[in-house]
Amino acid sequence: MFAARLTRVPLTAFVTGLGKASSGHTSCMTIRTYANETRFGLRQAVKRKTLKEMAQAPATDTAFTLGRTGVAVASGLGIGALCYYGTGMSSETGAIDRAMLWPPVVRQRVKDTYMYFAGSIAMTAVSAIAVSRSPALMNLMMKNSWMAIGATFAAMIGSGMVCRSIPYQEGFGTKQLAWMVHSGIMGMVVAPLVLLGGPVLIRAAWYTAGVVGGLSAVAICAPSDKFLNMGGPLAIGLGLVLASSIGGMFLPPSTALGAGLYSVSMYGGLVLFGLFLLYDTQRVIKMAETHPQYAVQPFDPVNASIGIYIDTLNIFIRIAMMMAGGGGRKK
Repeated sequence: MFAARLTRVPLTAFVTGLGKASSGHTSCMTIRTYANETRFGLRQAVKRKTLKEMAQAPATDTAFTLGRTGVAVASGLGIGALCYYGTGMSSETGAIDRAMLWPPVVRQRVKDTYMYFAGSIAMTAVSAIAVSRSPALMNLMMKNSWMAIGATFAAMIGSGMVCRSIPYQEGFGTKQLAWMVHSGIMGMVVAPLVLLGGPVLIRAAWYTAGVVGGLSAVAICAPSDKFLNMGGPLAIGLGLVLASSIGGMFLPPSTALGAGLYSVSMYGGLVLFGLFLLYDTQRVIKMAETHPQYAVQPFDPVNASIGIYIDTLNIFIRIAMMMAGGGGRKK
């Protein structure tokens, strides 16, 4: 590169300098200018090379340490909020304070919602176990091709949309059948987690129950609209976690950028869906309290339960992956 720069210097700059002292100073300045440009160009090339290689640099523990710290801080805030609202230190009333005054219809709506939530969890577990015992279905669910990934997303989103769009009627009907199909498809998606081992999944299930129970208690004890105003920030966070998950498909966690994306998807997703659980829990209670009793469309406990079901499933997946060693860099 330096030789290429020198070819731009006129030959007369060297020849005339031999006969005139005044022009020699000009020649030296010209050579110095090109030398400075050359050094600047070399520095820029090194800088570009560093930026290009940054994404593929070996991963460090920084991203995972920040992720674990974020989860620890969020856990501390959750415990503090439970103590604050649970002991009645807040001057505002929460759902737990109004529960004594709920009419029977509101109690039944909340009960039906959580019954469908429990049923969704049970059917997802049964579906996951059934798929794990079929080598053909396990091979299908573990394919990493774009077609398989697209079909999986389409099945999850499509079945959820169909289930939500069907009007609710009491008893067993089309709505309940679509709900069962949706829960079964979600069980097929999480079936590969069975490879982590029974002890890991059992502990992850217990930890998930503790997290969901604690966050639900916070949402019930907190003022009714405390977490209902988080819809906008939660949507932004969901987009960030989704983008990180997609980016992680191209960059492995063994690289610096891939480790950062994986940490956002794993640890950030755990915090995000914990916040979503607070939001959806208060949303269920708000809908149960405010839905007109004699409306044309009755209260839909199936649709109300889908939100907290999806939140719980995402929390369980991330806890299981962390416990299996997927939340940190492999040594």
